[in-house]
Amino acid sequence: MITLVRRSAAVCLLATALAACGTTRPAPQAPPRPAPSAPPAPPTLAPGPSGLTPVFRHGPRTGGRTVALTFDADMTADQGPRAAAGERFDHPRLITTLRALKVLATVFMTGRWAEEYPDQARSIGRDPLFEVANHSYSHYAFTEDCYGLPAVPADRMRADVERAYDVFRKVSVPDAKPYFRFPGGCYDRTALKALAPAGVTAVQWDVVGGDAFATDAEAVAAQVLEGVRPGSVVVLHCTRSAAPTTERAVREAVPELRRRGYRFVKVSDLIAAADGRG
Repeated sequence: MITLVRRSAAVCLLATALAACGTTRPAPQAPPRPAPSAPPAPPTLAPGPSGLTPVFRHGPRTGGRTVALTFDADMTADQGPRAAAGERFDHPRLITTLRALKVLATVFMTGRWAEEYPDQARSIGRDPLFEVANHSYSHYAFTEDCYGLPAVPADRMRADVERAYDVFRKVSVPDAKPYFRFPGGCYDRTALKALAPAGVTAVQWDVVGGDAFATDAEAVAAQVLEGVRPGSVVVLHCTRSAAPTTERAVREAVPELRRRGYRFVKVSDLIAAADGRG
């Protein structure tokens, strides 16, 4: 009887083992990784009346002493021969100074400038100190009678802006912002209507640096210092041939603004604050 019981127990154990061998157990799996979150969209302003392109001039006057230095990297579509002859529309020394001073800034770049200086455009775009925004492809005017600039026809305005973004992508400028500065600062209702489908915020300024074709760096710095208020947007230039004193003016103005308690931010920071997202 004992032998029979033992044989029965052995058979049961063997059956259990065989059943276990025949069962496929899934291998332990690591918990799924969360999908990478997309970076937040850059802040923009809501469309203006009748759906027109919104226009931004300065940030909030309250909430701290912030100021955005902006630099227009100008080169018009027809200036290629002048660049080939040796005229310099870039200003690498200015960019070096901004980096040395650790100044956040926004560079409004024309597509033609990015074509001429792709390595510099890419370097500026990849530097966390800076953000790149759109200054048109051609740097032609978006109104008639704008400082003698040739005019872009109304039905080509949006295409001119989008062509600049195409160039930025081509030369690997990452994350160009949906901000647009009109060449010469000239615009009208027709231009605002033409650009509405592009989804950009037009960025003007409230402080003119006066560096275009200036020869006195101290006068440029004094004009900036006199005009800056909390939330100001300062317009300067990143073009050596047309604004040769800008780098020296920046070296004078930046330490003094910091002494006065100002903090440098990008245009996107001011727009976020104006839109209640800052």
